[in-house]
Amino acid sequence: MENDQHVRRPAAPGENRPGDFGLGTGAGRRTGLVMLLAGAAGWIASFQLAADGWRLLRDPAYQPPCDISPVVSCGSVMSSAQGSVFGFPNMLLGLAAFAVVAALGVAVLTGSRLSRGLWLALETGALAGVVFVHWLIVQSLYELDKICPYCACVWLSTIALFWYVTVHCLERGILPAPHHVLVVVRETHWMLLGAWYGVIALLVLTRFWPYWSGLL
Repeated sequence: MENDQHVRRPAAPGENRPGDFGLGTGAGRRTGLVMLLAGAAGWIASFQLAADGWRLLRDPAYQPPCDISPVVSCGSVMSSAQGSVFGFPNMLLGLAAFAVVAALGVAVLTGSRLSRGLWLALETGALAGVVFVHWLIVQSLYELDKICPYCACVWLSTIALFWYVTVHCLERGILPAPHHVLVVVRETHWMLLGAWYGVIALLVLTRFWPYWSGLL
């Protein structure tokens, strides 16, 4: 007679059982989609910034299409010291990082199980990215007095990526957290992200209020 305890049902997509971490950790469709969409949006914005930056190097008189007004502008942001923090244009980091993220998103959506170390590396990279992005937000709003549309796309993509990779790592036990914290995050993750975006939008609105109000 067959022993039922040795018969295991197939794991659902993204599911882990005890002892399965050595086989890698899957992720739900939500996480894969966020990785793919954030990676694609961030890469496109970084590519556009890189293309316009190259044109500016060749022709200092070139005016990028995102130079819409004295406040909404990309050219002055790209040519600033904050645009090349590490000695090369920041967008080159975005081209490499977002390409990797988008590729991993495709892998997750097709059912691939990533190792715990890879999830932790992705979480660490996303954390570094979100810290860097918030430094750039402060510099853009309070030092350069500009808002760059393509940069804003990179900001939003990086924040979404960090948030949902963190939610995934908490839900799958890759990052330890008290049960009550996990419950709150699981039930309110989209509201918390919306509030995060709302704070940034409020900062942009209040910082340039004289300009926005003049458009009304």
